[in-house]
Amino acid sequence: MIRISTIFIAICMVLVAASLGLVLYSVAGLSGMESAIVALTALTFLILYNAVSMRLRDRTDVGGQIADLSRGTADLARQVAEFGRRLSAVEGKLGSLNNAGADRVQAVVGEINELGGLVRQLAVSVASHDDLLSSNAAAAASVSRAENSSPREPLFAAEPPKLVVAPSPIAAVVGSEAAPVRSEVQTLAAVKTAIEENRLDIYLQPMVTLPQRKVRFYEAVTRIRDENDRVLAAEEFMPFVEAAGLIGRVDHTMMLRCVQVLRRLMVRNKEVGLFCNMAGATLRDPTTFAPCLDFLEANRALAPSLVIEFKQSAFRNLGPTEGEHLAALAQRGYRFSIDHVTDLRIEPRELADRGVRFIKVPASLLLDPKASSVSDIHPSDLSDLLGRFGIDLIAERIEGERAVVDLLDFDVRFGQGFLFAPPRPLRPEGESNGAASNGAVRTDTPIVEPPARATGNAALARRSAAPN
Repeated sequence: MIRISTIFIAICMVLVAASLGLVLYSVAGLSGMESAIVALTALTFLILYNAVSMRLRDRTDVGGQIADLSRGTADLARQVAEFGRRLSAVEGKLGSLNNAGADRVQAVVGEINELGGLVRQLAVSVASHDDLLSSNAAAAASVSRAENSSPREPLFAAEPPKLVVAPSPIAAVVGSEAAPVRSEVQTLAAVKTAIEENRLDIYLQPMVTLPQRKVRFYEAVTRIRDENDRVLAAEEFMPFVEAAGLIGRVDHTMMLRCVQVLRRLMVRNKEVGLFCNMAGATLRDPTTFAPCLDFLEANRALAPSLVIEFKQSAFRNLGPTEGEHLAALAQRGYRFSIDHVTDLRIEPRELADRGVRFIKVPASLLLDPKASSVSDIHPSDLSDLLGRFGIDLIAERIEGERAVVDLLDFDVRFGQGFLFAPPRPLRPEGESNGAASNGAVRTDTPIVEPPARATGNAALARRSAAPN
């Protein structure tokens, strides 16, 4: 459609050309034909000029429009790229949520399986107690029948009749545990003989997560068998071992056993860890520490799963030599734990700098109201304080459900004690279920025991299998 401005310009050009021809005809004295030719020529030049100027102006406008279109296209491409990136991020989040949901489902399934195992073990325990009660009742009934069938005795007999009662299994076990008291010389000789004949045994006690009670770590506990196959706990023979200067040999042997056990455990569960004790005397003596360091260097691939444990007293009395040996272990990737804690005067920053990642505190100390008065921090805040420096708090020696409930208020993540399971001997590799004895533990299955309800059994287990 022709614009009004174009029509107006055309009329103006015609008027200009006609005016020029009229002026030439009237003023210059040209003839009418000549004036008309000049007017047409002028009109032609005006039309050409207008056409050229309009073409140039249209070209400029088209160039600007093309530039605007290119800029718009670039902005659109950037927006599409941004939308694509956001879409990829959303898809990644959805995938991670799906994976997290699958992991949670697997965790719930594992906990359900563990609960099933606990229920089965509880059923077996109840059945054994029922059998025990029925056998005792049958024995008592037989004794009463024997008394009724015997002839009546005089009212005042010269000797009172003897009542025969079937022995209780618990009493039999206690009687078998009882042994004649040894002298220090005899105990030292028995310990030396046991070490020379390699009668060192390793017991495992689990550390569970709270409140799920899922086994996360094991602690290796040292036991020695004498010539009569009587098991000696650590507090019975450790003073003699240290006095005889054999603690380095014991630690090296137990380190070898711990690595072997850890390899067997990791075949089934890659996330399991093992705590192995080392004496301060071994860390102090370069002669005894060198073989341990060489062995740990050769097995540094297991460093993330093997935790070396020291007593609090040994860690507080570190000298220059112990510090160098501790740093050598930390450089090889090994983590440390502190047990036998007697007070809560703890410096988390210093411990974290030395490589300590776990602290085991007795539950009685954490729940003792007097502990807060002699320490710099309240026990309920200890777990959060240690967590800021990458140290996990483990409550040990837990023996009651009430203690677990109170410890959950302190935000304690791990627990250890006879409530969950006592230290159990390690089942030899390749031994069948029926051939295992003395409650031996398989290393291809988690160690989760139901809580012991009988006070006598729990006390007997604590006496016979106290942790190192």
